[in-house]
Amino acid sequence: MSDQPPSAPANGSPQAGPPLIVNVQYVKDLSFEVPGAPQIYATLRTPPAVGLNLDVQVRRLPDAGSTFEVGLAIRAEGHESQADGRPDTSKPAIFIAELTYAGVFTLNGIPENAVEPVLLVECPRLLFPFARKVLADATGEGGFPPVMLQPIDFVALWQSRRNAQAQAANEEPTGAPN
Repeated sequence: MSDQPPSAPANGSPQAGPPLIVNVQYVKDLSFEVPGAPQIYATLRTPPAVGLNLDVQVRRLPDAGSTFEVGLAIRAEGHESQADGRPDTSKPAIFIAELTYAGVFTLNGIPENAVEPVLLVECPRLLFPFARKVLADATGEGGFPPVMLQPIDFVALWQSRRNAQAQAANEEPTGAPN
C-alpha cells in the first residue's frame, strides 16, 4: 500500500475535480405576510392548516459552461382547518410564506444523460434542509407554529415532471391536415 494519495488516473491525465460542486447557496426570495394581522392573533383558536406547493427551478448561468442555478420555490399558505384537517381555502389565508432557496452548482464530467437527474434530484436534495429551516424560522417568527416540511421525494417529483412533459408532447397537434 502506498502513502501517496491518488492524484491522477493511471493514464496520467489530471482529474477534473469532483463531479458536483456547490459554489454557493442562498435565500433568493423570502416573503411572509399575515393579511389579517393583528386581529387574527386574537381570534385564531387552533393552529392553521397549511397547504404547500413546491417547485424545482433550474437555469444554466450565461457564459458559465456547466454551472447552473437550482432553486426550490416553496409557497406555504395557512388557513383555518376543515373538519378533515385540510386547509379551508374558501376562507382568507391566515398567513402566506413564499421562499425561493437557491444554489449555484457546477457539474464536472457528468454524462449528458445524468445531468437532468442531478439538477432536479440531487441538487434540490442538498438544498432542502436549509430551505426547510428558513421556512420554519419565518413562520415561527411570524407568530405561528413553525412549518416543518416533511422529506420530499425528489425522484418522484422529477419523474412526475417528465411524465407530464411527455404527455404534453404527445397531445400537441402535429399540424397535419385531416
